[in-house]
Amino acid sequence: MRVHNFAAGPAALPLEVLERAQSELTDFNGLGMSVMEISHRSKDFVAVAAESEALLRELLGVPDNYAVLFLQGGATGQFAAIPLNLTAPGDQVDYINTGAWSTKAIAEARKFAEVNVIADEQASNYSTTPAADTLRVTDGAAYLHYTANETIGGVEFGYLPEAGDVPLVADLSSTIMSRPLDVSKFGLFYAGAQKNLGPSGITVVIVRDDLLGRARPQTPSVLDYAVMAGADSMLNTPPTFGWYLLGLNLQWVRDTGGVTAMAERNQRKAETLYAAIDGLDFYSNPVETRSRSWMNVPFLLADSSLDQEFLTQAYAAGLTNLEGHRSVGGLRASIYNATSQESVDALVAFLKEFERTHA
Repeated sequence: MRVHNFAAGPAALPLEVLERAQSELTDFNGLGMSVMEISHRSKDFVAVAAESEALLRELLGVPDNYAVLFLQGGATGQFAAIPLNLTAPGDQVDYINTGAWSTKAIAEARKFAEVNVIADEQASNYSTTPAADTLRVTDGAAYLHYTANETIGGVEFGYLPEAGDVPLVADLSSTIMSRPLDVSKFGLFYAGAQKNLGPSGITVVIVRDDLLGRARPQTPSVLDYAVMAGADSMLNTPPTFGWYLLGLNLQWVRDTGGVTAMAERNQRKAETLYAAIDGLDFYSNPVETRSRSWMNVPFLLADSSLDQEFLTQAYAAGLTNLEGHRSVGGLRASIYNATSQESVDALVAFLKEFERTHA
């Protein structure tokens, strides 16, 4: 029996995608073998790769002057790849710090460039985002980096930071494909697949053409955007099964109405869950209202000693992966694209019943 999966990543995948993959697992395209068993250079897999890129471009409206790369190393790999590709030694770069993943990106960037943290939300315990009109981009900065959504803290930007002529760079790992996006506002953005795009092990990077070919000479080839673009992301053997599943997931997004329909569903799910948390005295959300995430909803019990009891009973009710991140504790529901309204409704019903029996 399928459970209600609120995992933060690797996260739930659409049942339709899993069933399609299951049906093709031992015989892909009538080849008598799995997609995992064929060469990444074969015409059958090259077609998978090409369709995945075409679908991603179509769904997000990616202009022709952007390269779409399918890489390895996760978002963490991009923390180093970005300064290696976009800076020379001694260059200044701007970062906005809104939580755990911003902090990690900043630490990695400091190995390669002079980092200016132009906004730091640590004073609020990373429960806020900076007001848009307070941001001051450094003259001559190589880029401005921000994390659109902090999965651990459940903090999300409600706006695109204005960077002027400085390339805007974003970690969109947990928001990509969840709503429409104006790609032309970015110099580069990247996303680990394991939240809204597919399984773990593959990472999407979308980079404007004029930012290619700038990598430092010592940049490893697998991190050099121009090299990878020139090799159609196949300089080395790519994660073929992950790429295939990403393509199936993009087909599912297209067939269920595209990113506009996805945004409507995601907003409705978030509103449902926040309304329950706010409306019940037994629960609270620690994030300022304007910075609340659509994708990751942390919440606290009025009596934290009941956390384990809550998790045990939730699991028995088929509500899984509700633990808060180990660094912050508490509870968290991640409600990415593949998490249904029915799952959210089931969680809300459980919240009400648990309060009735434990308040």
